[in-house]
Amino acid sequence: MGRFNHITLALLLGASATAGVAQVAHPERWPAAKSVGLVDAATEAKVTALLRRMSVEEKVGQMIQADIGAIKPEDLRRYPLGSILAGGSSPPLGAPDRSPAAAWVATSRAFNAVALEKRAGHSPIPLMFGVDAVHGNNNVVGATIFPHNSALGAMRDPALIRRIGAVTAEETAAAGIDWAFGPTLAVPQDDRWGRAYEGYSEDPAVVASYAAAMIEGLQGVPGQQGIQRGHVAASPKHFLGDGGTKDGIDQGDTQVDEATLIKVHAAGYPPAIDAGAMTVMASFSSWNGQKMHGNASLLTDVLKRRMGFDGFVVGDWNGHGQIPGCTNADCPATFAAGLDMAMAPDSWKGLFDTTLAAVKAGKLPMARIDDAVRRILRVKMKLGLFDPARPWEARGATVGSAEHRAVAREAVAKSLVLLKNEGVLPIKPSATILVAGDAADDIGRQSGGWTLSWQGDGNTNADFPGATSIYAGIAAAAKAAGGSATLSRDGSFTAKPDVAIVVFGEQPYAEMRGDVRTLEFEAGDKQSLALLKKLKAAGVPTVSVFLSGRPLWVNPELNQSDAFVAAWFPGSEGAGVADVLLGGTRDFSGKLSFSWPKTAGQFTLNRGAPGYDPLFAFGYGLSYAQGGRVARLGEESGVDASLANTSLFFARGRVPAPFTLALDGSVTRAAVDSATAQEGAIRIGWRGAGSATISGPALSLVRETNADLNLQVSYRVDTPASGAVTLALGGGKVDVARALDSSAGWHVLRVPLKCFRGAGATMESVDRPFTLTAGAPFTVSIADIRLATDPAGAVCPGA
Repeated sequence: MGRFNHITLALLLGASATAGVAQVAHPERWPAAKSVGLVDAATEAKVTALLRRMSVEEKVGQMIQADIGAIKPEDLRRYPLGSILAGGSSPPLGAPDRSPAAAWVATSRAFNAVALEKRAGHSPIPLMFGVDAVHGNNNVVGATIFPHNSALGAMRDPALIRRIGAVTAEETAAAGIDWAFGPTLAVPQDDRWGRAYEGYSEDPAVVASYAAAMIEGLQGVPGQQGIQRGHVAASPKHFLGDGGTKDGIDQGDTQVDEATLIKVHAAGYPPAIDAGAMTVMASFSSWNGQKMHGNASLLTDVLKRRMGFDGFVVGDWNGHGQIPGCTNADCPATFAAGLDMAMAPDSWKGLFDTTLAAVKAGKLPMARIDDAVRRILRVKMKLGLFDPARPWEARGATVGSAEHRAVAREAVAKSLVLLKNEGVLPIKPSATILVAGDAADDIGRQSGGWTLSWQGDGNTNADFPGATSIYAGIAAAAKAAGGSATLSRDGSFTAKPDVAIVVFGEQPYAEMRGDVRTLEFEAGDKQSLALLKKLKAAGVPTVSVFLSGRPLWVNPELNQSDAFVAAWFPGSEGAGVADVLLGGTRDFSGKLSFSWPKTAGQFTLNRGAPGYDPLFAFGYGLSYAQGGRVARLGEESGVDASLANTSLFFARGRVPAPFTLALDGSVTRAAVDSATAQEGAIRIGWRGAGSATISGPALSLVRETNADLNLQVSYRVDTPASGAVTLALGGGKVDVARALDSSAGWHVLRVPLKCFRGAGATMESVDRPFTLTAGAPFTVSIADIRLATDPAGAVCPGA
């Protein structure tokens, strides 16, 4: 990049280096690699010819990606962008966000129809359409949903990873999408991180062993690539160090020396590049204080030069805006540092205008622009996007096909890790089986985050046609063998069963909301433990099937279980659990790819680290052939349970710690039944002026606000308001009197956090996440108050 970079980057990025702390990489210390199959003379000649015909506006447009929730196809006539994406909760055009493949194909075609129009002064260039297909094409209703990566790491099976990649590619191509934002090559070092389940392992060797296989599965091997073959572009992510942030905080700072960055966090990238990865996604995170979206020494000197990466570097969701001196809509520094395409979901218009101005003003030289656009066009040509044929778009039946589901079912079976077995497993299929637990018959729960929605919430079994819950898989296997399986969520029964299988675990989550402050499962609210104790007291042998994205402290639950299986988030094919638990014809083979904690405070528990003292070590996993007993475990977690809760303010008839409810003025309260539980709600009545306030430790809700989360209230109006009713969070008040549905029954009110910020709330420190105030008689029953991501029906009263 020459003299320009050494002078101009200092001005664009600022003097952010901290004395004695490495922020600039030394490329000669890094492993060498080389892209395969991307550069050849014929392709480069075509790219050169196209570059000569393109206007500067068209070149800048290629470098910007917009979310389909914030752009219309006709906008491309004024803004010739190079790419679109569908964020985790962005719907296809004119259809619900939970839609089958046909709606996504129609969306892709609508945008490309404008991009490829023949009109004066326009170079027809196909768009790239990207999605976070991180465990199958998980945005599409009916798709095969694979176990999340923390589960796949337990398989130690690169050949199956390659097959998973191929299935994902075919189902993505069949939905009109040509770019999968994956695989994640993070090496999670702190299990509090909400994206830990996106990593294959805490061990860089496991991650490295999967990198090339997944690239080849998604893209095909070099020479056999192309959307016409049912392959899509891959995007190993997030370069670099996303799994090593201090305290496991998403988008945080990875405070390690360069040697650790190379040995641990970069392990998967050389094999991915050598396998022909077409794109690489930059990380939100920083390295010793410098944002990766602005780190030229890593994006350019290491990735593009030392590692020989010939594809293009794409940003993450407005990640460029986090560079000091930048905003979401103005950031020439990120392109100067080596980003080739900025992901500007809702800021694309402003970023286009400011980047174009920077180029015309000479702040960004044409040499850098031409290099970025060359890389983008090169990938589009190698992917076959300039060829209009899209045979896989006519193969809708491939989405969720029996053949594909069989691959996922195999992955489920191979990823299960047996932590404890006191002789209760395997279960005879002819037995009388009780299946209990709140996740037993819930495909959304077993699939986890990044499933039909960003955080994986708001899903029902009806959203998963063709899928199988864990209970349904057990019931089918038992019936086929002459036994029976009965579903009882709360574990109640009339005739004593031979054995109980209890399915429970974490709720679905993704980054940010998945960040936790303790590894204790159900800290302060041990519902699953109570169920296990109930069955044990009844003398029923009990098998726990634990769903989670990461290892958690479950000592009390282990003590109450005769057998305990780490099932991770297995995805849509719950029958894979029954394949191993029942009959004994298939043995457990999964081995921990993450160490299991002995206390809830062992946040950074990684093999080979000083003081390594896990409950179950990396590589642990029992089998029928090789059993092992687990002695009774200590039940002191070592961490204050109230630290776990940062988003749930009222549920199941009570205010969970560390929050409290206070009434002020002429206000009364009484326990009432909710729609699902006896005394599961609270009735709050106003005889006159007053308020009901939930308060607790100050929370920073800045990230949640920027991520479009809502304050969600499940309520029933018992006596309609005769005056104003205000809802407040963090000092921002909105009048919700007209937004409350006074018709009979229970309803949900969702108010975006941005609405409260617009009303004056200080989101950096919120110690009162809920205050409901009325000045005249009014009665409302409330069953649940929480932060939630589901945008359906969200309103900002008065906006």
